[in-house]
Amino acid sequence: MLRLISAASAAALTLISGSASAQDFRVLARQDLQAAHDALRDNHPAAVIPGQASEAFRAWLDAGLADAMSKTSGVSSGDAHSYLMRYYATGFHDSNITMTPTFQGFGPYFATQWPGFTTGWRDGKYVVTYVKPGTRGVPPVGAELVDCIGKTAEQMAQERLQGWEGDLSTEAGRVRTAPYLLWNRNNPWGGGVPQLCNFRNGRREREYELKIVPATAADVEAAYRATVYMPGAQPLGVEMVNGRPWLHIHSFADSAGWDAFNAAVEAQAETLRGPQGFVLDLRGAAGQSYTSTARGYGLANRIWTPEYTVSRQPAAGEITYRATPANRQWFVDTLGRMQADPRFVQESGPVIEQTAAIVAAFDAALAAGQETFTLPGREAVPDTGAANPVQGPIVVLVDSGCSGGCLDTLDLLTRLPNVRLAGSTTAPDTIFIEQTVQRLPSNYSDLSYGHKAWTSRQRANNQPFTPAQGLAYTGNPADETAVRAWVGTLFQ
Repeated sequence: MLRLISAASAAALTLISGSASAQDFRVLARQDLQAAHDALRDNHPAAVIPGQASEAFRAWLDAGLADAMSKTSGVSSGDAHSYLMRYYATGFHDSNITMTPTFQGFGPYFATQWPGFTTGWRDGKYVVTYVKPGTRGVPPVGAELVDCIGKTAEQMAQERLQGWEGDLSTEAGRVRTAPYLLWNRNNPWGGGVPQLCNFRNGRREREYELKIVPATAADVEAAYRATVYMPGAQPLGVEMVNGRPWLHIHSFADSAGWDAFNAAVEAQAETLRGPQGFVLDLRGAAGQSYTSTARGYGLANRIWTPEYTVSRQPAAGEITYRATPANRQWFVDTLGRMQADPRFVQESGPVIEQTAAIVAAFDAALAAGQETFTLPGREAVPDTGAANPVQGPIVVLVDSGCSGGCLDTLDLLTRLPNVRLAGSTTAPDTIFIEQTVQRLPSNYSDLSYGHKAWTSRQRANNQPFTPAQGLAYTGNPADETAVRAWVGTLFQ
């Protein structure tokens, strides 16, 4: 089924390209790589802003292009094209630089072949986390992968996962790519299912011959979900768990259903503020847009009140903009959408004024021939003296899926009293924020990158949130019963 989707996507690419000769994916890949390189060189702030945060960008921009270009001979399908685009984008070690297909891709639950089991990243090791029921002759759950035909587990990960599936320089990247280590994901540079691998179970080490098993969508989804926490169909909600409210925020997307969720939070505000405390569950809560941060702050305001949170919000500090026509156009287009939305005009007049001022600053900088310009952000607000309305303890539950606006929300929540951060390490993000999207020449890949630099952000560049000792969850992240029982102990 999944391969039919990919095949249909490849056929769609042929129609989009307009001629049979344009089926040469190698040519399209070279065009897209060069276009992405040029757009980043000409518009990304890291190209002209000094400092350590820009070093990874500058080191990879040209070297990564040469590396990716040397691999274009292997691009013979839409799948391969997508992998090579991701490889180049991931090499910047910047979660806000992405290259994604415009057609329906794999999603996280995809493989053409697998050995009937999967691995997870646990305590710095790749261990077996799931075995398909009825599968024989495979290592047991908990066994550690040692090597495969002379290559260590780490060498395997660097060759098969790094860049192709994610960024292994981050804990979040390790966690979310680990299930794919021994799968065939139709990546021509990643390899198929290895033939022989050694696993260690306790003190015993044993070699296993991995037998190729046809991968069904249901099988690989079950394997992935048993290894990495994945939100369900309803990302937002409020429920009572062990006598205290448990707020689910597993997405910051505009389509998540925020109006109904905010109404539910407001209706239970008094309960949330009671002495029993509550859980704020941000596992899997990805969000890249400006509105995702606003939603997180809006949630805090509904629980603690704006009068209390305003003096505890981190100062925005200075924002540095790369003064280019393309970056200016992003703000022009954004301003136009704001002004065309009657509700936004009614509720967010100051945001519209601020955006218009940014466009004017672009005009001035471009007229003066400046490469960059800097604007002050919101300053810290003195303590208003408002009393804390929340009486009980709060556990904020996070994991590797918390990214973007989720991290901005944590910047505020971790400043509030009686709040403890629990779970596992979040994703990191760079200071290069507010993504702009550009369609690449092939017409079936988009480049996204942050076009301004939060140069005075208090949280360091590429710095995740990590729960303190005693608040780190070391059990199976996919075992919801175990997670809830463990969280309950934090209130004792």
